[in-house]
Amino acid sequence: MEILVLTAIAGIIGMGLGGIVSALLGDVSSKVMCWMLSFAGGVMLSIVCFELIPEGIELGGMFFMLLGLILGIAVVMSFHYFIDKMTIKKGGNLDGQMIQVGLDENKAPKNMKLLKSGMIMLIAISLHNLPEGIAIGAAGTHDMTLGIVLAVMILLHCIPEGMAIATPLIGGGMAKFKVIILTALTGVPTIIGGVIGMLVGGISEITLALALSGAGGAMLYVVFGEIFPQSITIEKSSFTKIAALVGIIVGLAITALH
Repeated sequence: MEILVLTAIAGIIGMGLGGIVSALLGDVSSKVMCWMLSFAGGVMLSIVCFELIPEGIELGGMFFMLLGLILGIAVVMSFHYFIDKMTIKKGGNLDGQMIQVGLDENKAPKNMKLLKSGMIMLIAISLHNLPEGIAIGAAGTHDMTLGIVLAVMILLHCIPEGMAIATPLIGGGMAKFKVIILTALTGVPTIIGGVIGMLVGGISEITLALALSGAGGAMLYVVFGEIFPQSITIEKSSFTKIAALVGIIVGLAITALH
């Protein structure tokens, strides 16, 4: 039960806070969004490098850690491929939308474009939240303190992602209260992932290692395949890179408490 509470706090509350921040601040500039997502990517990288991979090696050895890592990357790449295929048919594309949401300056018909971008982001980030829940569930099964540490770090990561969903939806004319509810619900897959992590992680140390490293592989793909490339491409200032480094340091500081 404690693990499910942790996943709800990290996912639903984290995403919901992002929606609330966007509702209060209104339009968020691309510069700020890049900085926040770069910071979140740094935090996520810390989770993988300083917690999930070492735990995977300790529990299952290098082979099973690498196997889980590859499986996690392959699963998220598949999700990404099918989402792209689905959105391209409707005239959209997930690539390039992680940060550009809400920043489309083409005014014809702007509201529909913003709403469409927000809904694409909602679907994509919902899927990305699943492996984060698996990480919390598997880690909490092994060590509750580790589960709490991961939940805190994932909470920090979810806030800017919630903003990335909420900003275009609000800009597209959707009611702020409805946007906050939808954004918070995007965190529900984190709870589902938590249940999967608990079930798989409770079987044996090998399956626990696969669950942790698989979640790590999924996170690595999101960081290096989406967050960092888009942040640096859209906002070329050195502060974007510094924000990522600060995120790594903050994540390392939190893991040091474990």
